[in-house]
Amino acid sequence: MAGSASEKTGGATPAGHASSHLTTTAATTKPKGSEELEKADSQVVPAKRSLDSDPYRHLSDEEAKVIKDQVYTPDVKVGIATLYRYASRNDLLIMAVAAMSAIASGAALPLMTVIFGNLQGTFQGYFQQEISYDDFTGELGHLVLYFVYLAIGEFVTAYIATVGFIYTGEHVSAKIREHYLESCMKQNIGFFDKLGAGEVTTRITADTNLIQEGISEKVGLTLAAVATFVAAFVIGFVSYWKLTLILLSTVVALMLCMGGGSRFIVKYSKQNIGAYAEGGSVAEEVISSVRNAVAFGTQDRLARQYDTHLTRAEFFGFRVKGAIGMMIGCMMAILYLNYGLAFWMGSRFLVDGAVPLSKILTVMMSVMIGAFNLGNVAPNIQAFTTALGAAAKIYSTIDRLSPIDPSSDAGAKLEHVKGTIRLENIKHIYPSRPEVVVMEDVTLTVPAGKTTALVGASGSGKSTIVGLVERFYSPIEGTVYLDDVDISTLNLRWLRQQISLVSQEPTLFSTTIYQNIRHGLIGTQWEHESPEKQEERIYEAAKKANAHDFVTVLPEGYQTHVGERGFLLSGGQKQRIAIARAIVSDPKILLLDEATSALDTKSEGVVQAALEVAAEGRTTITIAHRLSTIKDAQNIVVMSQGRIVEQGTHDELLEKRGAYYNLVTAQAIAAVNEMSAEEAEALDQEAKKVLIRKASAQNKQSDTGAGTGYADDPDDDIAAKLQKSTTTKSVSSLALAGRNKDGPVKYSLWTLIKLIASFNRQEWKLMIVALIFAIICGGGNPVQAVFFAKLINALSVPINPATIPGIQSETSFWCLMYLMLAIVMFIAYSTQGIIFAKCSERLVHRVRDMAFRSMLRQDVEFFDLDANSAGALTSFLSTEATHVAGLSGATLGTLLSVFTTLVSACTLGLAMGWKLALVCIATMPIVIGCGFFRFWMLAHYQRRGKKAYAGSASYASEAITAIRTVASLTREDDVLQQYKESLAAQQRASLRSVLKSSLLYAASQSLMFLAFALGFWYGGTLIAKLEYNMFQFFVVFSSVIFGAQSAGSVFSFAPDMGKAAEASRELKTLFDRKPVIDTWSAEGDKVEAIDGSIEFRDVHFRYPTRPEQPVLRGLNLSVSPGQYIALVGASGCGKSTTIALLERFYNPLAGGIFVDGKEISSLNVNEYRSFIALVSQEPTLYQGTIKDNILLGAPTDVTDDQIKFACKEANIYDFILSLPEGFNTVVGSKGALLSGGQKQRIAIARALVRDPKILLLDEATSALDSESEHVVQAALDKAAKGRTTIAVAHRLSTIQKADIIYVFDQGRIVEQGTHSHLMQKNGRYAELVNLQSLEKHR
Repeated sequence: MAGSASEKTGGATPAGHASSHLTTTAATTKPKGSEELEKADSQVVPAKRSLDSDPYRHLSDEEAKVIKDQVYTPDVKVGIATLYRYASRNDLLIMAVAAMSAIASGAALPLMTVIFGNLQGTFQGYFQQEISYDDFTGELGHLVLYFVYLAIGEFVTAYIATVGFIYTGEHVSAKIREHYLESCMKQNIGFFDKLGAGEVTTRITADTNLIQEGISEKVGLTLAAVATFVAAFVIGFVSYWKLTLILLSTVVALMLCMGGGSRFIVKYSKQNIGAYAEGGSVAEEVISSVRNAVAFGTQDRLARQYDTHLTRAEFFGFRVKGAIGMMIGCMMAILYLNYGLAFWMGSRFLVDGAVPLSKILTVMMSVMIGAFNLGNVAPNIQAFTTALGAAAKIYSTIDRLSPIDPSSDAGAKLEHVKGTIRLENIKHIYPSRPEVVVMEDVTLTVPAGKTTALVGASGSGKSTIVGLVERFYSPIEGTVYLDDVDISTLNLRWLRQQISLVSQEPTLFSTTIYQNIRHGLIGTQWEHESPEKQEERIYEAAKKANAHDFVTVLPEGYQTHVGERGFLLSGGQKQRIAIARAIVSDPKILLLDEATSALDTKSEGVVQAALEVAAEGRTTITIAHRLSTIKDAQNIVVMSQGRIVEQGTHDELLEKRGAYYNLVTAQAIAAVNEMSAEEAEALDQEAKKVLIRKASAQNKQSDTGAGTGYADDPDDDIAAKLQKSTTTKSVSSLALAGRNKDGPVKYSLWTLIKLIASFNRQEWKLMIVALIFAIICGGGNPVQAVFFAKLINALSVPINPATIPGIQSETSFWCLMYLMLAIVMFIAYSTQGIIFAKCSERLVHRVRDMAFRSMLRQDVEFFDLDANSAGALTSFLSTEATHVAGLSGATLGTLLSVFTTLVSACTLGLAMGWKLALVCIATMPIVIGCGFFRFWMLAHYQRRGKKAYAGSASYASEAITAIRTVASLTREDDVLQQYKESLAAQQRASLRSVLKSSLLYAASQSLMFLAFALGFWYGGTLIAKLEYNMFQFFVVFSSVIFGAQSAGSVFSFAPDMGKAAEASRELKTLFDRKPVIDTWSAEGDKVEAIDGSIEFRDVHFRYPTRPEQPVLRGLNLSVSPGQYIALVGASGCGKSTTIALLERFYNPLAGGIFVDGKEISSLNVNEYRSFIALVSQEPTLYQGTIKDNILLGAPTDVTDDQIKFACKEANIYDFILSLPEGFNTVVGSKGALLSGGQKQRIAIARALVRDPKILLLDEATSALDSESEHVVQAALDKAAKGRTTIAVAHRLSTIQKADIIYVFDQGRIVEQGTHSHLMQKNGRYAELVNLQSLEKHR
């Protein structure tokens, strides 16, 4: 590891490679003089180089070209035509029809106003005895029928438009998805290294959804809204142009109101998002390094830091929501002012005899409808532009030509393959890390039909050879030959079909075991054989791979589904299936990339046997960690730092007594001490007994401590059947037996509302004021109805000189009343909007703060779960918390005002004329439903679009994440085929659902007209019988019908209550989750002081997320106060786990950990942790100054002298002073402005500031290059004086001075002693030392 680590960070310090000879001499020489150490690693790291500086500067033009080709992506300009690039002729036809329908459906709305005006004219004529009774009823029936026709027309056109646009939107975006995945499958691996598979999958999930949203029903809505606007003004100008021109001012006012409002909204919401983004990144930093926060007990201080950002976000958020409230108030005021203006000006024209009242009504209402529809255009246009933006990203990948394209048919195919591979003068650089040369001048021949083994430290270039042979990458210089033909001239797909690859982490696809093995046949002559023949081959391959037996034992045999990425199988089982997949096609060349390194001893032997069978008679390149596995290889190649050091057979290399000899002797001796499979078995049996006792003890307590501890393995029963031996199964299940899993608790809506209300408890007085104003808002509509009817009444008097003064005075009075109403409504809406904005922002702030604190309260186990990754929790904080506002006061206000509107409208109607009121009230549910369903359906379309493609998206992302496996199996076409099928199935399903749901939407658009028709028809008959006069009719009609209409549309302002309930359910679950190791509890004995003696007694442990994997199996370990002990061993042997258990991140399953003779679980966890300091592998610094970061270590207040002392101890004081701002220098996010060594020393200073009794060092220097390592190591040696220190080390040179070195193997200690003692013993430790000396071997 050391080699690769220093190689990777080699560029970080200006000294570069020059200093790396230190590593070799470190073991023997004394450390450099301390004054030199002070100076080392003190250069200030320049801010990250700006992106435009060329990372390829140090390469020749040819080399740079090879690399650039592998990562270059074209920029694509996307216009509307490009967006619809994949639309078929049918799509374009359907869109044309849908567009016509949308325009027609939009134009239908203002036509209603003409009928309305004419009806009023008919009524007026009847009252003035200009029309007879029969003519009146005839005319009435005629006009009412028009309403019915409009309703039918609107229904049909709205339906066609919605279905048409949604269908084409889906179709086009599915085509884009297909082409995108197809293009991804063609790309070379370097492209994915550069972008990251995450980015690629986001594009296929999120960005394609954005495109689909932009080109589906939104297009139809926009067209309809524009059509409404145009039609309305055409009707207005035709009816009476002067009045329409005057009323155009309404449109201007509305535009100003919305434009001005949205300017504020955009400005503040940018700042709000910005402030929250900073808070979010604080949260993300803290959660991603939660162990650090827990270890130092800084949860509270970090939460306060997060809170300062929340306060800023609240400030801007209040401004945003307040602006929205003002804007709605403004719109309401304009609405009423428009009525007033229309009647006032209209009355003048009427008196002059220029225009009848019916025309005035038509103009007034059509202008209203037109103006308000213009407001619908903006948000939809925004969706369209977002779609264009997203498309640019996607098309840039689709149009990218891959330099190494597996789908092309170019290139030769050899008739007969022998299988000799030759590398000549290869130099290689990975495109994603252009500054590191991975291989330099390598020449190697792999003879046909023989096994060639590669050994060497990690980072020495072994796996690179595999990548070059598979042609995942093109080498910068040199050539790879297959049977003396340059592989870059061969057909890529054909080449990959000759080669099978088994890698370290086998990737299985989420389908059955049978299908997984069958993937190996793709592209070979057996791909299209009869199923029987295929089955025979597959069984044969499984037998060879030692997999047949365990597969047939499974309940479903070969048809067992392996789950995503094969997580239902153990490592060894997955690996054997991968081997079967590799050999099923009888390849000429087999590449084994550390195929057994990730396995435990038990499975390793089995897999190794399978590999040996598989390799017979093929050209095999095998990369191995354990040398015993490759001693039979015909040629063994030892690599170091990208070059070949020596090669030959096992015996030849032993005679040379070089690097290989040292490795072998060390490993051979160690093997004696290694656990055999039988021993491990016996150990597990032992563990089982311990755990049974433990479990039964726990079961007694479980009634009290229910819901704590391990999450039960959901696949336990499968796990049971898949385990190789019954014992392992029973151990893990017993360990988990006493720990019952808490299922999701069901909360009632009332509980959730109470929870949310509790966050706004302090604002209850404000809330009451706001609710009163909400009631006033609701009363606006019925009052308006009275004014409206009064005015119509006043204006329908026959006009003659005698009546004119009366008409004018009465209209003036009622128009001024409209003015008053407008002012009142403006005040009421604005006030309630602002108050609710204040309350809901407070609510969101408090919820976020509380949620963040609750997260930090959880134990480390909580953060190990996949569902609680840093990303998931941060997005929970940002999104769920805002959804909660949907159940807050604003929603209550909306409901109150709707309720008021309806009650007052009905009361008024019934008081004025009960017969007509009852008929109109009967239509109320329909009218309200229309308003509500219209918005609900639009929201539903959006949700549905996202949900429908989740399945295929996860399939695509599985394929993209495993792109290397897909490429080496040449599964590209197969993947695409399946993806297309799943898309087609989804399109069929969603077409069905759209055909149904659009009926509801179309109905909600058209039923309105039918309600009007009924009201007018019945009202007209009552008027005909002279039961009602015109005033009564208009009061009743407009209060009830328009009241219901406005009540329905108010729902559009209401936030989503469904989301809110969901979010508050999740929050409640989080708040109620009580961790096992609870930092909020005051329980446990007080800890006054600690000497620092530590003892582990027979500790067993498994990680809660991987209960089948034993980590510690009976660990015994003791440390006296002030001792410096070191833990060493291979990775995964339980060293870091020991540190985690000491910090009490987890509780052991069995056994105990004692500090000063007290078991640590009996102590108060916060006090206990305050005596411990942890320095981990990746130093975590938070945004803020250097001083802030150091202070985070101190449990209490510390003086500046103490800080100074800690910094001096940590060798960082002089460096800090050399910075222009000294201690107040701001550290970037995650400390990005400092070098690794500087960050690590600040982390050490932070650990020393708390003056700990126990210092834990978890690979504190492993990520550094050799120069910084020296400086940091010196700092650590200083720090360890006089304290109990436990160090986990990868580089053994760093811990030679330790008092005792413990050597771990598979979760227990196999050797212990001082460095010299262990070297004499020549066992496991000596082997590790020799291994590392090879890494430094030049």
